[in-house]
Amino acid sequence: MVRRFLFLGLLVLVMIGLTACPPPARRPAPRWPTREPVISLYVKESDTVKKIKLEDYLTGVVAGEMDPSWPVNALAAQAILARTFTLKKMTEGGVKAHGTDASTDEKEFQAYAPERVNDRVRRAVQMTRGLVCTYQGKYINAWFHADAGGRTAASAAEGLAYFQEPAPFVKSVADPGWRLSPPDNKSWRVVLPWARVRHLVRQATGQDPGATPGASVIRKGPSGRATLLRVGKATVGAPALRLAVGSDKMRSTLLTAFVARDNHLVIEGRGFGHGVGMSQWGARALAEEGKRPEEILQYFFRGIRIEKAWP
Repeated sequence: MVRRFLFLGLLVLVMIGLTACPPPARRPAPRWPTREPVISLYVKESDTVKKIKLEDYLTGVVAGEMDPSWPVNALAAQAILARTFTLKKMTEGGVKAHGTDASTDEKEFQAYAPERVNDRVRRAVQMTRGLVCTYQGKYINAWFHADAGGRTAASAAEGLAYFQEPAPFVKSVADPGWRLSPPDNKSWRVVLPWARVRHLVRQATGQDPGATPGASVIRKGPSGRATLLRVGKATVGAPALRLAVGSDKMRSTLLTAFVARDNHLVIEGRGFGHGVGMSQWGARALAEEGKRPEEILQYFFRGIRIEKAWP
């Protein structure tokens, strides 16, 4: 009888335990594709859409964004950034103008030059297959530029006037590519007639600088880049003015002169690009020192991880 009661008691305890235990938790959804995706690519040149494997697409991007004759490890660092950029943009909805994942139009997405692909580029993409840059489990904004002019920007706000989301992985470091960069990156100059300046500033800001020339730097960021400028009577962000003037003319916001002279605006500076993230010339210099792609990226970005999304 005692054994019978003990058995019944144990059975009740087991049943209570089963009903009290919560069901097993569902496994979280993957943070990224676990297999190489086939993406939709808008081809600007033919106004068509085609399907292409992501890794094949990246060879054209790397060849378009960096000199294909450069060291493989520099090209490989670019490949990881290009892969990260593409996947992050896809999670944000891709290219909404065409309803595609990506575009060959550099103004909409990334540069794309499949005709420039060589064995170095193919090797760089293959050796980094599936690798992405993350920060706290999310894709980073994969920013890069040609030449930081000696030092990269301290934040995305300083170099790009970017405030949409935090970017704590951006840091300011010495750019080792400064010694390799061509002369027109080390020192550049653009002179604009004041009438042209008035037109550009009105377009960019809606403000009229007025007929009397005048120019000064109001504020600089920690890396020395201009962030706010006075142009005549108008106040304009330096990144906004750079876009208005043309990023191939006003090559950076790391200014050495910003003055009005003889009814013209004279802008001088050094470096080429916004200065945020990886310097391409710096990546080349580090690659020539024997640094691996992961080491190059971790030099330019703070606290990032290089993770394998697919085999």
